[in-house]
Amino acid sequence: MRNKRPNQKLLLGHGAGSFAHVPASKYGTRQGVHTQQEWRGFAEVWREASLLDNLVLEALHKAGLPAIALHPCAAVTAQDGQVASWDLAPIRAALDGGLLPVVHGDVIFDTIRGGTILSTEDIFNHLARNLEPHRILLAGREAGVWADYPSCTRLIPEITYANLADFSDVLEGSASTDVTGGMSSKVHQMLALTQEIQGLEVIIFSGEKVGMVEQALLGSKIGTLIRACGD
Repeated sequence: MRNKRPNQKLLLGHGAGSFAHVPASKYGTRQGVHTQQEWRGFAEVWREASLLDNLVLEALHKAGLPAIALHPCAAVTAQDGQVASWDLAPIRAALDGGLLPVVHGDVIFDTIRGGTILSTEDIFNHLARNLEPHRILLAGREAGVWADYPSCTRLIPEITYANLADFSDVLEGSASTDVTGGMSSKVHQMLALTQEIQGLEVIIFSGEKVGMVEQALLGSKIGTLIRACGD
C-alpha cells in the first residue's frame, strides 16, 4: 500500500482485546483508581496492553514498516475520563518523518478518578479533532454494522444522522468482554466526529480477511460507511 501511496500519512491505533479487558473489568479500572488494590490492577492492565502492543510492533517491523510506539499512558493526562492534555508534537514529527506512529487503548492518570482507561476510540476522538484526518478506518472482527445483530445476515451500508434512528434497536454492544463500549459506542462517537470535521468519513469493516485492510486504505467500498450526511 505504501508503494501505491507513498505520501499518504498514516497513524495506527489498536485496542487491548482480551489482553487488558479482563483485568480492567476485574478491577473496575475505567471507573476510577484509588485503593492500593485498584492501583495494582492499573499496573496489571498497563502490562497487558503493553504486551499486546509489543506483538503488534514486532509484526509491523517484520512487514518492513517503520512503526514507532507512542504510548498514551506516558503522554496523556485525563480529567474525569476525558483527555485533558496531550502534547502531540511527537506524533506530528513522526508523521512528517514518514514513520508509522502506533497508539493504543491504555490506562491513563486522571485528575478526578485517579486513574482510568481511554479506549482506542477515545484516543482517536482527540487525535482526529487535532490532526483532522480525511478518513478513519476501524478494523475489527465484524464485517461492518449489522442491521440484524446477532443474526448478522444484513449489513448496514451507510449510517448518517438522517437514518441513525432506524438502527437504534440493533446497535448492540460487543459480544466479548469490553469495558470501553461496544459497537453502539463506536458508531455514536464516530458519527459525532463527522459532524465536527468537514468531509471526514469513517469505515467500520472486518480486518480478519487477508487484503481487506489494504482495500480499505486504498478507498474500496467495504463494510459500513459513517458520515455526516448522505448523498
